[in-house]
Amino acid sequence: MKNRKTLALIALSLLIIFSSCESGDEANIKNDPSPETLIQATKLLTRPFGDLKGFIGASGLDVDLSAMKYNVELYKVEYTTLYKNEPITASAIMIIPVTTDEVSTATFFHGTIASDAEAPSNLGAGNGQIILGSAIASAGLVVVMPDFIGFGSSVDIMHPYYLEDITATSMIDAIYASRQLADNEGLKLDGELYLSGYSQGGFVTMATHKYIEENGIDFFDLTASFPSSGGYDINAFQNYFFSLETYDQPFFLAFVANAYKVTLDWSQPLSFFFKEPYATDIPSYFDGSLNGGEINGNLPTTLGDYLNPNFLNGADSPDYAFVREAFVDNSPIDFIPKVRMFMYHGDADITVPYQNSLDVYNHFIESGASAEVVTFTTLPGGTHMTGVGPYIENLVNELQELEK
Repeated sequence: MKNRKTLALIALSLLIIFSSCESGDEANIKNDPSPETLIQATKLLTRPFGDLKGFIGASGLDVDLSAMKYNVELYKVEYTTLYKNEPITASAIMIIPVTTDEVSTATFFHGTIASDAEAPSNLGAGNGQIILGSAIASAGLVVVMPDFIGFGSSVDIMHPYYLEDITATSMIDAIYASRQLADNEGLKLDGELYLSGYSQGGFVTMATHKYIEENGIDFFDLTASFPSSGGYDINAFQNYFFSLETYDQPFFLAFVANAYKVTLDWSQPLSFFFKEPYATDIPSYFDGSLNGGEINGNLPTTLGDYLNPNFLNGADSPDYAFVREAFVDNSPIDFIPKVRMFMYHGDADITVPYQNSLDVYNHFIESGASAEVVTFTTLPGGTHMTGVGPYIENLVNELQELEK
């Protein structure tokens, strides 16, 4: 019916850009209603599976080309979700196979981006990431690639970076929209749902997994998630940053601070966290026009050169208790997973520290999660960039076992 081996292309697309839910019988799954979030879907093109085979074959990727057997249709989708309890329009790329067979749904959550040009719906149909997503769909899967709030159709909103609930609910609304798109196009879904992502996408994967386990999701059955290399414990992530003298991705700190201030309506000015002129300039860096590298060019790599010394040296003081509390509230680790979760992280990663993931895994096990449900795979020697390849290999193996 379908070949999940080719789901490995979800992780391969990362190279381009750097069970509490029990199944009912099949008829009940198909008839289970879900919220209607789809606003509109614009068909961009139909791509023949032969072209996809040619592209993937020429790329040298070690995948089963025979699994790509369906032509695919690429859509730019707008859907409704909530931001600060008000409805907004968000966007995504969705790719569906042209088939009468039943198919599953796979979401791919991208890593950290800052410019709107990097959002999936703005990449263009010829972009390698989109082509690889099309290859996934060609194997018999609906592929959902959300832009995230703050990009695409919602570019006028500050992206709620590393904020748990708003991230999860907006991803679930995208998943609901994909079901409506499938229904509109006469595509049959079996209800199985896979979540995956790398870096920020790993955080999004875990946040969405947690939300589904705690709140449920209509129609779909979460089958497994594959979070890799995310900063899940945000307080520990900050402590890691502050233990360093220099950090080569300073825009991450500015991104988190500005996102939390705007999304949570903090009254404290950014000068509470940053020195001038950075406190004044930082909001302008996140209007969607600059990518991470360009923002890094505007910030020092030495933390003491741009962080307010009161914050850098007194983050544990009562003055900053509200920050620590927000980080705890938005770390998606305060639950015991009961649906399969496959965690990965490279042990040479100094961008998003390996220890963060390992500690979270140990926390899950110590809290009562089964070691058969939650697994942790160390990617030996993997940095934040080179860990992607081993992640792909492990993802393929695990998906093959699930297929058995």
